Amino acid sequence: MSVVEKLDHVNIIARDLGQTARFYTELLDLEERDGPAHMRADQVRWMYDSSGNAVLHLNSADFPRRYDRDVTTEQMTGAIHHIAFRCTDFDGMVRRLDARDATYEINDRRATSGLRQIFTADPNNVLLELNFFGD
Repeated sequence: MSVVEKLDHVNIIARDLGQTARFYTELLDLEERDGPAHMRADQVRWMYDSSGNAVLHLNSADFPRRYDRDVTTEQMTGAIHHIAFRCTDFDGMVRRLDARDATYEINDRRATSGLRQIFTADPNNVLLELNFFGD
């Protein structure tokens, strides 16, 4: 029997690889790194969390994929509804979003579940759900 332990990573096909990597570095403090040696740095950026886990794989539109499908950055996340991150420092995140003049919505569920959420989108129109428990 197989058990899912955690979210491994999410792959995003980026219109602008550098802009997308900067977005995730600046907003979520993810560390940008090269992918494996066989992948070109101008086509692939991997984003790591503070524990050293590769949580996002960013690919340019011209990166060759074994299993390809049509994707569009014009519609909010295409077939992916959203990507959820468990976060800390709710107020700091709001300040970061405001500094970027980002569009976002807050869902405050502290009274019922101790959860506050921020919904926003990355530069490729991928919907992000940022979850803050007891923060």
